[in-house]
Formats: sequence, C-alpha cells, structure tokens
Amino acid sequence: MRKSNTQKISEVIDEFLKGSGLNQKLKKARIINHWEELMGKAIANRTTSIYIKSKTLFVTLNSSVVKNELMMMRQQIIDALNKHAGEVIIEKIVIK
Repeated sequence: MRKSNTQKISEVIDEFLKGSGLNQKLKKARIINHWEELMGKAIANRTTSIYIKSKTLFVTLNSSVVKNELMMMRQQIIDALNKHAGEVIIEKIVIK
C-alpha cells in the first residue's frame, strides 16, 4: 500500500534544487559545458574563456573573424542557449 504523502525522487530533487537556488547554477553550468555542442566545434576551438555573471554571458575568442560573426548573431545565440536551458538564463552577451 502506498502512502498518500510519497513523492518520486525526481520530484524531491527538483524541489530541493529550486528551493536552494542551485537550479539556476546547474543550468548555467550546463550551458557552459555544452558550448561546443550548441555552437559547433569551430567556434568552441576559438573560445578561450566563457562564463556567466548576472544573466550576462562573457565569451573570449582568439579570432576576430569569429568575434564579428558572433556579434551579428547575438540574439540567435541567446535564444538557442535559453531554449537549451528551458528558461531565460542569458539576457546579454559580451564578446571579447
């Protein structure tokens, strides 16, 4: 017989992550860890640094050509990253 107050472990973990604020940090880490998958190998190979602070993604690249391309595609990148995260994590991109 199942008790009425039982929950699935996945629900308990989700509640914990949301309540502790770790959910946002986890989604930010996923974006950074999946940068190559989301942007492609060519861009990932030219990325020297990437981090997120206050809903702003900071990307440092070693190619001026790739910098210009990404600057023109900022909104598409923001949309793709937020879609991957499942919510708005990135609102602005700074490309160096």
